Amino acid sequence: MTLENSTHISSNVSQTNSTQTFDPTLFQPKISIQSEENEKIEAPSLNFLQDSWRRLKKNKGAMISLFFVVLILALAILAPWVAPSSPFQQNPAQANLPPKIPGLEGISWFSGKSINRGGALVDAYQNANVPEGTYYYLGTDGLGRDLLSRILYGTRISLLVAVIAVLINVIIGVTYGMISGWLGGKIDTIMQRILEIISGVPNLVIVVLMLLVLQPGLLSIIITIALTSWISMSRVVRAQTLRLKQQEYVLAARVLGQSTSKILLKHILPNMLGIIIVQMMFAIPSAIFFESFLSFIGIGIPAPNASLGTLLSEGYKTFRFLPHLMWYPAAVISLIMLSFNLLADGLRDAFDPKMKE
Repeated sequence: MTLENSTHISSNVSQTNSTQTFDPTLFQPKISIQSEENEKIEAPSLNFLQDSWRRLKKNKGAMISLFFVVLILALAILAPWVAPSSPFQQNPAQANLPPKIPGLEGISWFSGKSINRGGALVDAYQNANVPEGTYYYLGTDGLGRDLLSRILYGTRISLLVAVIAVLINVIIGVTYGMISGWLGGKIDTIMQRILEIISGVPNLVIVVLMLLVLQPGLLSIIITIALTSWISMSRVVRAQTLRLKQQEYVLAARVLGQSTSKILLKHILPNMLGIIIVQMMFAIPSAIFFESFLSFIGIGIPAPNASLGTLLSEGYKTFRFLPHLMWYPAAVISLIMLSFNLLADGLRDAFDPKMKE
C-alpha cells in the first residue's frame, strides 16, 4: 500500500468519526444505584424487651396463658366490685345450694337441681324458698355463703401471699446470689454451705416453728415462704454472676475504676434481668401451691377469711354429695398454676431463644 492510499483511508476514517453521533441514553445504567436507599434499614430497630415481646407473641400457648393471668389478676384486684355479695354474709336457710345460672338452666350442672337423700332429682332453690330471680352462679357452702364471692376473695388472698413472698424472694435471693458470685473464693464457699444448711430444713418444720412464735395467718405464711423460697433464686443469680463477671465489658468497667456497686447494678443485673423474671414467674405458682397446702391442712388462713386452699379443705369433706364445693376452687387453682407455668416457659424461650434449641 502506498503512502497516498494510507493517507486517504485515515482521512476517511477521521471524517466518519467526526460526523457520527452517539445516543447518550445508550450509556445510562438500566438500574439506578442510590447508596442512601440501599444502606437504609427497612426493619425498625428493637431493644431487648421489644425483641422478646416479638418472640413471645409467636408462642400461642404463652399468649393464651398471659390472657388468663391478666384476667385472673383483674378479677382478684376488682373482687370487691365484681363479687355478687360479701364472702362473709351467711344465710343458713340457703346452705349447700347447687350452681344456677340464668339462661343455662337446661344444663344439669347449672340448673339449680340436686339429688336428695332418696336419690330423686329436686329443685334445691324451690325447696329452700329462694326468691325468684336470685341466682348463685357457683352455689353456696354449708353456711349459705356465695361460693363465687369466696373464690374471688380467696384468689385475691392467695395471689397477695404469692406476690409479697416472691418480692421478698427476689430481694433476698438476688442480693445474696450476686454477692456470693462476685466475691467468690472462701466467702462464696461459706455462703453456699449456709444455703445447703437452710435448704436441708423441711419447710413444714419451719412453718411449725413459726406458729409457735406467731399466730396462724397471713403474716406467718408470708414469712415462712420468704424464708425458704429464695434459695433457688440465689443459686441461679450466683451462677449468672460468675459467668458475667468474666465478660469484657465488666473487665473494662473495673479497669476504668467503677465501683463494685455500679458494676453490679448497671452491668451485671440488667444482663440477668430476663432470668430473674422467669424465676419469679415460676416462683408465683409454687408459693400459691404451698399456701394452699398449708391452708388445706388447717394451719393457713384462719376463718372467716378464705384462700383457695381453705375452700379446697372445706369442699373435700362433702365431695360425694356436694362436688361443686371442691370442683370450682380446684379448677381455679389449677388454671392459675398452669397459666403461670406456661407463661414462664414462654418467657424463658423469649428471653433466651438458644435454650429452646
